[in-house]
Amino acid sequence: MNINRLLLLLSLCLFTIGPAHAAERSFDQWADEFAVRRVRLNPQFATRVQYFSGAEQDALDRQLILGGAFGQTYGLKAARERAEFARRGLKELQRFPAAKLTAPQRTSAAVIQWSLEDAVRGAAFAQHQFVFEQIGGLHLGIVSFLTSTHPIRNARDVENYLARLALVAPRIDEGIAEAKAAGVAGMIPPRFVLQRVIEQLDGFTAQKPADNPFVATLDQRIAALGAAVSAEQRASFVAAAEKEVAAAIIPAYQRVRALLAAQLPGATDDAGAWRLPRGGDFYANSLESFTTTKLTPAEIHAIGLREVTNISTEMESILQQLGYKEGTLQDRIEKLNATLNPPAEPDPRLLLVAKVEALVRDAERRAVAMFDLLPKAPVTVKREPAFSEKSAAAHYSPPAPDGSSPGIYWLPLADLGPRGTWLGVGMKSTVYHEAVPGHHFQITIQQESQDLPRYRKLGVFGFNSAYIEGWALYAERLAAENGWYEGDLPGRLGYLQLQLFRARRLVADTGLHAMKWTRQQVIDYGFTPQETERYIVWPGQACSYMIGQLRILELREKAKAALGAKFSIKEFHNVVLRGGSMPLSVLAQEVDAWVTARKAGG
Repeated sequence: MNINRLLLLLSLCLFTIGPAHAAERSFDQWADEFAVRRVRLNPQFATRVQYFSGAEQDALDRQLILGGAFGQTYGLKAARERAEFARRGLKELQRFPAAKLTAPQRTSAAVIQWSLEDAVRGAAFAQHQFVFEQIGGLHLGIVSFLTSTHPIRNARDVENYLARLALVAPRIDEGIAEAKAAGVAGMIPPRFVLQRVIEQLDGFTAQKPADNPFVATLDQRIAALGAAVSAEQRASFVAAAEKEVAAAIIPAYQRVRALLAAQLPGATDDAGAWRLPRGGDFYANSLESFTTTKLTPAEIHAIGLREVTNISTEMESILQQLGYKEGTLQDRIEKLNATLNPPAEPDPRLLLVAKVEALVRDAERRAVAMFDLLPKAPVTVKREPAFSEKSAAAHYSPPAPDGSSPGIYWLPLADLGPRGTWLGVGMKSTVYHEAVPGHHFQITIQQESQDLPRYRKLGVFGFNSAYIEGWALYAERLAAENGWYEGDLPGRLGYLQLQLFRARRLVADTGLHAMKWTRQQVIDYGFTPQETERYIVWPGQACSYMIGQLRILELREKAKAALGAKFSIKEFHNVVLRGGSMPLSVLAQEVDAWVTARKAGG
């Protein structure tokens, strides 16, 4: 072919396809750069995921804002700043029409858009979220972040820790100012919430500075470094932390206590969001944010009642088989748990942790039959720290993206009674939820992805509760569907109990916040005071589990019906896990696209 003709054809091709490719590249460049801007706004998040490197990451590792390790913020000022940033992002995103993007880019754009719109919507209700509450309040979040998330790998990390420690009291004082302003606007927590936080603060401030979590855990973590930090350095670092705690942090926590004590006379025992200014709008927004759906409180309440009836029927059958024929479901499960309760002496907690660890290893072996996309990072089991153990539920924290720490399943064991933190018949199912194949699979596979953009791997635009908790609850169901409780009726009962627990949450959460249920009504419905108070300070979040699970099941059954013999459970799980956390509407689009491709032989 004539060289001039070849060049002409090549130029025509470039003219034809160049703008589309340029648009694709430009979206990726914009999204990467926009994610960087967002991470810079939250140093705690930057530290948790180690988003940067070198001097920039080091500088962020020395900062502390009125926010958390997962990107959350406290107070009106932070929410307004976040919303303004989101509005600018939405305006910039409009430059990239969906029709000009590739399929993966459209998914990324949809995830970003939903997250930014959620931030804009939520800013109007920032003061409705209490700064100081007993589950995720600022006073707890700062302790958790510095004692377990801030890395201690070398002497420089310790220096950065101390720099952050010097910022704890100023951030606490900012939180006090935000809580005062919220109180003036009519956003005072219920009396019992104030009392719980005051109890936590009293426990924190009563300790000697040397025994304070900020000091004691630092000493332990430095000791684990061995020769990397000399004995002299270690003593100096610990002394500096102890001095900061005594001189600034304990007084700051005492100021929080004084504020809450001053708010107590004006507090009531009314529990739901309905009692707050614009409470109905706030709750509707919370439900949308946590479930990523437009379901109303009445619709969610009805779903909950339906699921409660179905699950209770199967539980009744198992209890009858086990010989427990009289009393409420809860009473009979407590009687069964009492027969399983370990002896009080010697202290059984170490053995319980080891037993749960063994269950995790067994789940890893079983999961191979249903998954070919598996996490590389390990998961381990640890007992919840004493400071937060009494108010904590079993939970999971992801591995460090750089591999410096594993995923951790945190097990609270403060109370081994039949209604305490000990899990009893629910031990297996909680392992499947929190660790394998639940949170550990989902979050770790997302972090380790070689295909996702970095900002999606690390959750820069949020971890959607309906997807994450829906997957974890689906993981419990998957174990039941595949015989993991075979020969273990109490274990099967425990699985159903936890499913019932999440179904009842739909009823109780909507009851509290939309139907004016009292705290006592929720307790009478079958929840502990601790659980009840969690729903009170975290409206809507408890609904994300069951709504998310039901949606994933719906998508699975729809795909099965469409594909018939072409359906593969491993491929379905790949589709659900491969894209990481996303709104349920975006997940539905991903599953539909997979079904279409499989039908076409792709």
